[in-house]
Amino acid sequence: MEKSMDYFDKIATEWDNMRSEFFSEQVRNVAYELAEVEEGFTAADIGAGTGFVSEGLLERGLKVIAVDQSEKMLIFLRNKFSSYTNLQCVQGDGEHLPLEDNQVDYVFANMFLHHVESPILAIKEMVRILKSGGKLVITDLDEHNFEFLRTEQFDIWLGFDRDQIKQWFEEVGLSKVTIDSVGSNCCADSSCGCQAATVSIFAAYGEKLNSYKKS
Repeated sequence: MEKSMDYFDKIATEWDNMRSEFFSEQVRNVAYELAEVEEGFTAADIGAGTGFVSEGLLERGLKVIAVDQSEKMLIFLRNKFSSYTNLQCVQGDGEHLPLEDNQVDYVFANMFLHHVESPILAIKEMVRILKSGGKLVITDLDEHNFEFLRTEQFDIWLGFDRDQIKQWFEEVGLSKVTIDSVGSNCCADSSCGCQAATVSIFAAYGEKLNSYKKS
């Protein structure tokens, strides 16, 4: 049975074109604005894929650590942005990030959370790697009932209830939590062409108050 990582390895070279049909650049622009990204700071892009979020961060002069479980996605990303010296690519699991505590100023995760078994664990890991005062922005799908996304694109979660996301953010100690629509939808057709999904996208934001300390 094909696994999520196998799926994303297989479509790595096609992902940019596929992604452009799913959702627009407005998604990442909203994320950048929420975080108020600044040149010279460090951002982690979790579930980076081929660099949709990383691209805009690099263009804005940030140091970027792109993390993804798919080695082929990262190879494609690294080759695409080979002219940048401020990019680091790290293969790893989002629920066990291979990064140090309190390492980055920003964490972004776009369309990543619905692919992980334990969203709260993934969020805890994102908060762990944030410096004190660091900012987390997650952009993902609102709750929906398009089952073909689970079977064809390996979505584990069919979107999320915004109140649940807010609860998770507050549980891990984030402050100034806000969740709102990005103003655009994610659109995808089933392989048979008999179903068409249109799902609204939210942006969740929170700030880390204190440095992470191991219990």
